[in-house]
Amino acid sequence: MLTNPRNGAEMLLDTLLECGVDTIFGYPGGAALPLYDALYSRPALRHVLVRHEQAAVHAAEGYARSTGRVGVVLVTSGPGVSNTITGLLDAMSDSIPVLCISGQVATASIGTNAFQESDALGMSRPVTKWNCQPRRAQDVAPAVRRALEVAASGRPGPVLLDVPKDVQLAPAAGLHTAFPAREGIATPKALPPLRSLNRAADLLAAARRPVLYGGGGLINSGPQACEAFTRMARLLDSPVTLTLMGLGAFPASDRRFLKMLGMHGTLEANLAMHHADLVVCVGARFDDRVTGTLDTFCPHARKIHIDIDPSSIGKVVKVDAPLVGDCAAVLEALLATPQLQGLPAARLAPWWDRIAGWRARDSLAFPKRSDVILPQQLMATLQENLRGRGAIVSTDVGQHQMWAAQYLQFEAPGHWLTSGGAGTMGYGLPAAIGAQIAHPDKTVVCVTGDASILMNIQELSTAMQHRTPVKVVLSNNCYMGMVRQWQQLNHGNRLSHSWNEALPDFVALAKAFGWGARRVDDPAELQNALSECLHYDGPFFLDVRVAQQENCFPMIPAGRGHHELMLSANEWYEEDAAVPA
Repeated sequence: MLTNPRNGAEMLLDTLLECGVDTIFGYPGGAALPLYDALYSRPALRHVLVRHEQAAVHAAEGYARSTGRVGVVLVTSGPGVSNTITGLLDAMSDSIPVLCISGQVATASIGTNAFQESDALGMSRPVTKWNCQPRRAQDVAPAVRRALEVAASGRPGPVLLDVPKDVQLAPAAGLHTAFPAREGIATPKALPPLRSLNRAADLLAAARRPVLYGGGGLINSGPQACEAFTRMARLLDSPVTLTLMGLGAFPASDRRFLKMLGMHGTLEANLAMHHADLVVCVGARFDDRVTGTLDTFCPHARKIHIDIDPSSIGKVVKVDAPLVGDCAAVLEALLATPQLQGLPAARLAPWWDRIAGWRARDSLAFPKRSDVILPQQLMATLQENLRGRGAIVSTDVGQHQMWAAQYLQFEAPGHWLTSGGAGTMGYGLPAAIGAQIAHPDKTVVCVTGDASILMNIQELSTAMQHRTPVKVVLSNNCYMGMVRQWQQLNHGNRLSHSWNEALPDFVALAKAFGWGARRVDDPAELQNALSECLHYDGPFFLDVRVAQQENCFPMIPAGRGHHELMLSANEWYEEDAAVPA
């Protein structure tokens, strides 16, 4: 590392290094060339060249989600930074800490419609926590430190630094360049008032039908929060359900886990929420895909909400005990309250008996077929092959995402990477590459669909250049599957433009990029094909031809509540919402 930076660009990179950044995902261009020139003499700062700037942000998200660190992106002005907006929206929606650094035209040219000038601050403001355009070289280092702090603190999220080219080139002589090293940005651990903690503890002790409901905020808080959440579930002997973003925050093998809730959640998770007398929401935001119709959501339950973002509490659902603070600190404080010590072991026995009845329905069961691979069979077989590997799995968005969430099992946080809030097709492959860069020795699998993979398929080249042995498992049904399912169920089966009529030969295409590749359509060959994929020495693309018009169930249709689920195309589970639990 250089200790005497010559200009603003070198100062920016040295500040990143001193703050512990070791990897950047990016794509060069004219307005960022001083930064790329400075990168040339800083081998400690690894640069991963992507093929599209949107993919750079998704790769940084995969890196951030799997490590708990800030993902860093470097792009140029104009279309370079505008191409990052979708990725920044994704990171903002899912609270992922990302720092995007964009080059900009020289300060004297700003506002003149210069070549590749773009209003990076204006474009990014709605999709970032904070953005800044330093106008002097001496402002660069403080801006970088501030950006990293904002991205990682509180509710994490993306930030953007837009650095004009003349600021990158401005001499750094005489500027303060000694940056004391920091291990990371600490999250404030302030606790809610004692009376609020006691109120929540009283509700927990009195509950006879509790449900712990965890979300992505648990994972963002860190492993300590997930461990405390697990201890609370075991102390209370309470059932647990997780959102799509929260998978991995609680061990899937624990008998208390009811699996995912919401639109495509299990029967037992949704009915437990509906009949609960207490719901403890930790690091989740009562998303509409979780709640269904609000007027029938958890009608019998008091609600405790733990979140570091005060604006999230009470925004969608009125709660009885709001607890603002870091999930780990608040959960530890609750675990220490006297009300939760020595609770009778059998107090929840009737509740578990009811849950056992719902579980017995086995809402994720599917028929065995020998003529075609069902998507459910693909995911269940993939889970068998991943068991014990500690694999990291990314997904794209659609039916395959929901089936993966239903059938894949995660014992720890940081192993499940998916686009929840924004639902961004094209997320999966670059996110997997980012995770593989961070964890070169782990198995990293991207589960995708034929429509999603085409969004960023150029990143097959990135994986080859950077020798990332990512495995792509394509659930190929020749449709935009979730769009087709909704058209079938909600729009009279009028399949308007949801059929992919000219799909490429994915095996030939993957091989053209240098990947290993195979196609499978026979259920009898699925096990061998997955084994070949996962054991291949390098990146491998497995094209799995699945039943084309299979629908994803269970499903809570639009306008329905947790007590009204479609278990299949011909089977409903309905209860009267007004009947007391």
